[in-house]
Amino acid sequence: MTDSLEDFTRGSFSHHGVTHDVLRSGEGPAVIVMAEIPGITPKVADFARRVRALGCTVLLPVLFGEPGRDMSAGYAARSIAGACVSREFAAFATRRTAPIAEWLRALARYAHSSFGGPGVGAVGMCFTGGFALGMMADTELIAPVLSQPSLPFGLTKKGKASVQLSDEDLARVKDRVADGVCVMGLRFTNDMAVPDERFATLRRELGDGFIAVEIDSSPGNPWGIPKRAHSVLTEHLVDEPGHPTREALEQVLEFFRTRLVEPAA
Repeated sequence: MTDSLEDFTRGSFSHHGVTHDVLRSGEGPAVIVMAEIPGITPKVADFARRVRALGCTVLLPVLFGEPGRDMSAGYAARSIAGACVSREFAAFATRRTAPIAEWLRALARYAHSSFGGPGVGAVGMCFTGGFALGMMADTELIAPVLSQPSLPFGLTKKGKASVQLSDEDLARVKDRVADGVCVMGLRFTNDMAVPDERFATLRRELGDGFIAVEIDSSPGNPWGIPKRAHSVLTEHLVDEPGHPTREALEQVLEFFRTRLVEPAA
């Protein structure tokens, strides 16, 4: 199954010699939606449509994969193999901000100047989950969401605790939080790709400025969520009232609505 994405316009954005295609749809303050591995799947596009329905312009940078193609094990394996060796993503770096953050910051500056509003929102998922944190060095980003932030890969104790920021960028993020910007993070509690240590670092460094949404996926949990559940807003979303993943989705949408849409009205 594929998504034609016919309700999105495809263009491109360049900054300092780096160019990526970008899908755009909607009107209003911008939210940058960064897809998980393997790329902009139909479920990622559906999430973007929900954000669009708030009264936002959604921008989906094509960082890997084929836009609209559905998830499959083989497709995901090929996408992650290419992404892991890309210098843009620095998948194994700990005290270093991924180079892609500079391009994403420039995209946020463009989005704010083009679509207005009080600022820009951003959500990353899985491989891109922490990129919104690196974008916070610029003041345009006022609504960052980290959904199952999986980089750097937690192969060591240091890696598990890392939030993939340089010391300088972490200090800037903390200043932004002190100025009133909140960071939302989502994860399943049993997700080995998003270690407890990573959220512990975010709590320690950001204090009350970090809004943690952690969904019980331990064995025997009351919702029957599988222990390997990973994608909170897409693949493992159970779109039923009262389900904790649906409630997490609604929290994200409310986060964008109150910070971007209502102040712009």
